[in-house]
Amino acid sequence: MAQRNTLTTTEKVFVEKLRVARLGTADENGTPYLVPVCYAFDGTYFYTPLDEKPKRVPGMKLRRVRNIEARHEAALLVDQYADDWSQLGYVLIHGRAELIDPADERHRRAVALLRERYVQYKSMALEQSPLIMITPQRITAWGTALSS
Repeated sequence: MAQRNTLTTTEKVFVEKLRVARLGTADENGTPYLVPVCYAFDGTYFYTPLDEKPKRVPGMKLRRVRNIEARHEAALLVDQYADDWSQLGYVLIHGRAELIDPADERHRRAVALLRERYVQYKSMALEQSPLIMITPQRITAWGTALSS
């Protein structure tokens, strides 16, 4: 099967239905790091904010941010678990991650998408911090993500 960088219609429905993903990055030595994230998808890019949920360090000092600044590679896993294993599925997005500044037009659109998906973001100052944007380069899907 040829490598592809766009989601099928079924995969888009799958990622829009689910609410959390796992963001994988690696530091300059290739040491992996994985965190759960909220996300929005605009049909081309995936966005995840540096939001106001409690964190141990300021947003720009988060390990995921430092990793993206060191290496722009990232993976985003949107997965579904169920005790009925016929309902298992995932979409895995390998891509280029970058930080987009609030002055970037894509940032404004991404904030609107994030606020539409998550009511908690309506009261957070997302427009004041950079967002992580992932440009898909390789898509893999399995299970119910192929037949939603």
